[in-house]
Amino acid sequence: MPQAPTDGAPFPKLDAFLCFAVYSTGFAFNRVYRKPLARLGLTYPQFLVMAALWDEDAVTVGTLGEKLSLDTSTLTPLLKRLEHAGFVTRRRSEEDERRVIVGLTDRGAAMRAQAGDIMACVFEAADMAPEAFVRLTREIQALRRNLERAAEL
Repeated sequence: MPQAPTDGAPFPKLDAFLCFAVYSTGFAFNRVYRKPLARLGLTYPQFLVMAALWDEDAVTVGTLGEKLSLDTSTLTPLLKRLEHAGFVTRRRSEEDERRVIVGLTDRGAAMRAQAGDIMACVFEAADMAPEAFVRLTREIQALRRNLERAAEL
């Protein structure tokens, strides 16, 4: 296990950085997802928006941004493209017109049936036992929570 650098210790090589391993793995996921998502007409960030809406439909842009760790200025262009493609709708809340509600169209909801095929290609590419995949996901989620907590200090 690599040691954190201390006074006089050599700086670790890039491959020893956990942050770089996670960062570069994100790019590898994008490459694996690219072809199956292209068949659906989605980019990876758009797919994440759709997955969040498949979990909970008709949510505010703010709620969606929290789920995806995206700010409104990043999320809005994604939503506009998904709306233009006919996958989602955006409408002002009747209770508070400052809030925008994002919901799935019938076409967007129906796309969920094809998502299993996309996930299957990732499981195959990862070449991991399902239990190991789930365990690693939970460990990375715990790491993210710890880092987010530390960043708030």
